[in-house]
Amino acid sequence: MKRKHNTFSLCCGALLTALVCIMTMVIQIPIPLGYAHLGDAAILLGAAYFGRREAVWASGLGSSLADFLTGFTQWVIPTFLIKVIIVLIAGHLMFDKNGSFRLFHWRTFLAAILSMAWMVIGYTAVGSILYGSFAAGLASSPGLITEGVVNIAVYFAAAAVLEKAHIRQLIQAG
Repeated sequence: MKRKHNTFSLCCGALLTALVCIMTMVIQIPIPLGYAHLGDAAILLGAAYFGRREAVWASGLGSSLADFLTGFTQWVIPTFLIKVIIVLIAGHLMFDKNGSFRLFHWRTFLAAILSMAWMVIGYTAVGSILYGSFAAGLASSPGLITEGVVNIAVYFAAAAVLEKAHIRQLIQAG
């Protein structure tokens, strides 16, 4: 998705940052070493609708801000890195070589699955380091896997509504 950097894209990035932060903070389900949330659905939506440039910063900043505001300060830097890589994976795979996007295409499903798999691997690895044992990090994996599956489902449901409302055309017109 090629767009000139302008006030509209800056506002979209700020809006996406706020959306990621809010969706991460509003519904929090405790799991070992942290919490499950719907912020990753917003991150996938950002990658699909705003492109990598806006989504990469919005996902990292929004998620890190949510960790900071909810008292998980030890996770701020790892969260930033993990979420940025989620966008890089999803943003690269969701679009074909011509830059076109189709919601219910194998590329989009693969992008969602691989980016959420990265989330599980990233948080399990960091949890192992922060808490001093692989077993501690691994304890969070079932919750993280469930979080990933739920976020994929929410992403596709929300994106289907946005596609029906022709939101992509409005964003691209900006």
